Amino acid sequence: MGPLIPNGLIPMEWDSIIAIIIGIAFGFVLEASGFSSSRKLAGVFYGYDFAVLKVFFTAAAVSVIGIYYMDYLGYLDINQLYVHPTYLWAAIIGGIIMGIGFVAGGFCPGTSLCAVAIGKLDAWVYVGGIMIGVFVFSELYSFFEPIYNGYFLGNITLVDSFGWNPYWVIFIFSIIAIVAFVVSDVVRKKVKKVFYS
Repeated sequence: MGPLIPNGLIPMEWDSIIAIIIGIAFGFVLEASGFSSSRKLAGVFYGYDFAVLKVFFTAAAVSVIGIYYMDYLGYLDINQLYVHPTYLWAAIIGGIIMGIGFVAGGFCPGTSLCAVAIGKLDAWVYVGGIMIGVFVFSELYSFFEPIYNGYFLGNITLVDSFGWNPYWVIFIFSIIAIVAFVVSDVVRKKVKKVFYS
């Protein structure tokens, strides 16, 4: 069962080099897709551009379908995959901070670095704010630690939490994605008609 590339085929010393190559390719695709533009990214919140929603919904749907299909075929053991631990308070508060930052600055951390790489001034300011936030958090970690480590739920998934059949979860998630695509197109057309007519 997995990995898809057999052990020994690529030496471990190449791991960092391969990671750098994948990172450069990912950054190139982000920039080529226009995701280094704060206007394009913030468009999802203002209703005039839903590319971000469509791309990430598509990526999530394709990934989960692919992973479970490879598990079904025996190429991958899904029980061996790493599941990031859930700290509920940290996730909620971090999500709120991230959301406010995304709306206010028009970037997420990854796309801001992509925009910095092409010299966008607003991205430099945004990344500067991230660095200040990281510094403040690290210096005041003892104060934030109870929140950061609060309400630990373990390495759980929705499937584990509710005892749902994973294939039904994937099916429902795919339906939600399709509905989101249709609704976002309707909203975009209405916003376009109001502001550009």
